[in-house]
Amino acid sequence: MAAVVGTSDLRRPAVLALETAAVAACYYAAGRLGLLRQLVVEGAVFTPIWPPSGVAVACLLIFGIRVWAGIALGALLVIMSLTALRPYALVNLVGNTAAPVCAYLMLRRVGFRKDLARLRDGLALVFLGALTAMLISSTLGVGLLVVTDRLATDSFWPVWLAWWVGDAMGVLLVTPVLLLLYTLRSPPPLTRWKEATGLALITVALVPFATHSHISLLFLVYPLLTWAALRFQLAGSMLCALFTSVMATIAATDEVGPFAELTRIEVMIKLQAFNGTMALTALLLSAVITEQRNTRRSVERACQELVEVLEHLTAGDASHGRPPKDSDGIPPQDH
Repeated sequence: MAAVVGTSDLRRPAVLALETAAVAACYYAAGRLGLLRQLVVEGAVFTPIWPPSGVAVACLLIFGIRVWAGIALGALLVIMSLTALRPYALVNLVGNTAAPVCAYLMLRRVGFRKDLARLRDGLALVFLGALTAMLISSTLGVGLLVVTDRLATDSFWPVWLAWWVGDAMGVLLVTPVLLLLYTLRSPPPLTRWKEATGLALITVALVPFATHSHISLLFLVYPLLTWAALRFQLAGSMLCALFTSVMATIAATDEVGPFAELTRIEVMIKLQAFNGTMALTALLLSAVITEQRNTRRSVERACQELVEVLEHLTAGDASHGRPPKDSDGIPPQDH
């Protein structure tokens, strides 16, 4: 017994070290991916979607609070890849670590479920995990720029808004997809593959056209999101939303399509408004549909169990030679 306990105690630090290293690697990879597309607002460079924030929240929800060091290590690696490590950079490190940790704690507090099968889970992820918690990283990050005289005071709010929305979009778009991959237990039925293939082909063809056309056709993606949510719930709607957001970000950073001939502030506002409304639509609509379907299945299961109980009682009465009773418990009588 002592040998078994000793082996188990030795495995725990090793597992924690592997989890921490994996989280740090994923955070760093997501950061490098997010830096591929950038916008400039008031002289400050920011990313319209910051995937590491979504990766961090998802990892905390999956592995627990014990992997916070992996988030800090990943954030440190991203900072070191951008600039020399200076004492004030630790403020960004604290903000990028504290924001997802606070998101995790608030979501745990309200009983968040990783399958996002309830409307309350979608609302919690939006308002607590994304919009509220990401205030920490954006406020500390932009405040540091002002304090170190790298950003003018009157430019605080535009840059703060861009930073905050970028972090929030990472949570809204990336976290649901990662949680979906974690909770997925079996592929969709083969009968749905034809429809899924058709939806994917139409999305791949229509979304780049809508996001790069000089005519404002961004509204065309909403029927696709509705179709994906109705037929494939979270898996369909969030994958469609993520792909659309990436295409819109590419168009915005290249200043083509509906983002051509706009000022940088206008590009930022239009892109973030589109990405935000699209992510909210996809997440909340799929959560409502999933909750309704689960409720219907629960009712159908309860009705089936009730039918089985009544059949069992009827069979028991018949085997004892007793006449079946009516709804008032009184045997029927001849009149």
